[in-house]
Amino acid sequence: MPLRLGPLLNLLRTAPPPAETSSWRRLPILIPVVSLAAWMLAGESGLLIAALLLPLPLLFLRGTAAAPNQRRASQTDALTGALLSSAFERRFQALMRSLPDSGRTTACFSIKIDDFARLRETYGDAEADQVLKFTAERIVRALRSDDLVARSGDATFLIALDPVRLLDLETGLQLAVRLQTAIEEPVPLRMASIYASCSIGFCLATRIRDATARALIQSAEMAMTEARRAGHSSIRAFSADMRRKVVTRRRTESEAARTLERDQIRAWYQPQISTDTGRVTGFEVLARWEHPSRGILAPYEFLDVLTQTGQMSRLADYMLAQALNALRAWDEAGLIVPMVGVNFSGDELRSPSLLDRIRWELDRTGLDPSRLAVEILESVIAGAPDDMVVRNVEALAKLGCAIDLDDFGTGHASISSIRRMPISRLKIDRSFVTHVDSDPEQQRMIAAIVTMAERLGLETLSEGVENAAEHAMLAQLGCRHVQGFGIARPMPFADTLGWMEKHKAKLCLPPEIGRKSG
Repeated sequence: MPLRLGPLLNLLRTAPPPAETSSWRRLPILIPVVSLAAWMLAGESGLLIAALLLPLPLLFLRGTAAAPNQRRASQTDALTGALLSSAFERRFQALMRSLPDSGRTTACFSIKIDDFARLRETYGDAEADQVLKFTAERIVRALRSDDLVARSGDATFLIALDPVRLLDLETGLQLAVRLQTAIEEPVPLRMASIYASCSIGFCLATRIRDATARALIQSAEMAMTEARRAGHSSIRAFSADMRRKVVTRRRTESEAARTLERDQIRAWYQPQISTDTGRVTGFEVLARWEHPSRGILAPYEFLDVLTQTGQMSRLADYMLAQALNALRAWDEAGLIVPMVGVNFSGDELRSPSLLDRIRWELDRTGLDPSRLAVEILESVIAGAPDDMVVRNVEALAKLGCAIDLDDFGTGHASISSIRRMPISRLKIDRSFVTHVDSDPEQQRMIAAIVTMAERLGLETLSEGVENAAEHAMLAQLGCRHVQGFGIARPMPFADTLGWMEKHKAKLCLPPEIGRKSG
């Protein structure tokens, strides 16, 4: 039978070549055609040769097509899709090299999700990863398509702006605010919404002489660290004197080891009030460093140093003595303060001498043990607490001290562990209180905690109350006590006297009654 190759050759001519298909996956459609042609031209030997040789171009083209995808995958974070730090810095440096000839400028931003480690511990890895994904998506949506975005560390993102003609401090601040607003929108999860805040630092290329990508990144990260020190949701721009401040702070940290010897740590007091009567129900004692040249410094400036130098027990004793002295002074002034709350860390609660030291201080001041609330973090009793912790807490409760479970909701303590310990009050963490006046999910969470506490015979106190609306909603939900900036900021002892007199007078004022018009 004569071979008719015409139709086969026509099919080969009309079949698109691999370069035109733009994908190696379309090449296999030619295999039957080529195999049949080889058989018809050369018989079985031709078919055998075709079978051996055809896979080679397929493997080559597949590798060629996969290479760009592999390169992209090696440069991006698998979770967020943002660039990895190394790829980001290479691209940023290439961008920086183009600036002198273009007459344009750029800036670098460093964004850190506040308290992310605590968020991960509270909600779990899956939910924390969702927060990271949402954050990355919101950052990309708030920027232009040519701006570079990288994930740097567990909860840090870097941004390099595509060069522009004009970029001043005000423009950089406006962009930082826009990014922060987008990131801090609630993240919807299966059970509740998470309100994650972020701190942002940025550096303009014009702020650094002979700027490089590495120098801009380091300066933006330094500004972000300063923003974190200022508190949640802060923004800082790198400036020439920021490096000097960092050097000064490091010198201050070296001084922190000697603060107790120099008698520079003071107890400050934040009031707690009843949602039913408005009266003061206690004060929480908070440590402040009265630095001779830098003023009042918050705990984050010195607690780590005291922990590293083994001085936390001395600090606890110092705070306890000042707190009980304050109670006696309030009593002598005729002011009613039922109790003070003093924080004790896990290491302090493991001390075999803790009970004796507290009993000695109570005897010294002649105060009833019921007027001291021992505050312990929920994470300390979550799971299976140390035997010494259990013995100390039980002994303090038997002595008559109140036991407050601090930061409730963040440490995954089970109901059985709460029942096993002689807890008297739950201090609901501020993360559940934020936006409770407007967020139904936050309201449901608080209501559930209050209901559980009532069933267990425990009182509740909400921390971090920022305004009157949150205060009112917490009262409606049945929370018995509140504390936060919306009530009063922490203050030195001398200021508590005047504050309580004013607060007492405000409670005695008759309600305002509007007159009828006409």
